[in-house]
Amino acid sequence: MNPPLRREEDRLAVIEGLRDGTIDMIATDHAPHSAEEKAKPLTEAPSGIIGLETALSLGIRELVDKEYLSMMELIGKMSLAPAKLYHLDAGYLKEGGPADLVVFDPKREWVVQDFASKSANSPFVGETMPGVVSHTICGGKIVYREEKAR
Repeated sequence: MNPPLRREEDRLAVIEGLRDGTIDMIATDHAPHSAEEKAKPLTEAPSGIIGLETALSLGIRELVDKEYLSMMELIGKMSLAPAKLYHLDAGYLKEGGPADLVVFDPKREWVVQDFASKSANSPFVGETMPGVVSHTICGGKIVYREEKAR
């Protein structure tokens, strides 16, 4: 990832920024790269990792479970705040609204191993994470349904 948070004080400053509102949203630059691209020397390899499939779980594990943010604060920073920035009709639930949502169990765990992405460049492979997504709904239509228990 670029730039990496090398020092603990940098990581803690990001958390404090999320808590006090200085940082008002959380997003991921989902950057899938092939194994061949990532195997290049550090100065030639593209930066970034796939982040979309682990972002919610990492937010739960690192921010909610450690009580830096509430679940509602995390969800707001990952949905409503980015939608507002880009003037999208999204990030909220309301009758007649866009019906875009993710259904997940924040307590159920899964092991990071198989990705829907065309890449697997993640430092979290093999880790157990909270937050199993069972459904993704876009425009009122189910576009993802969990097929097997993780």
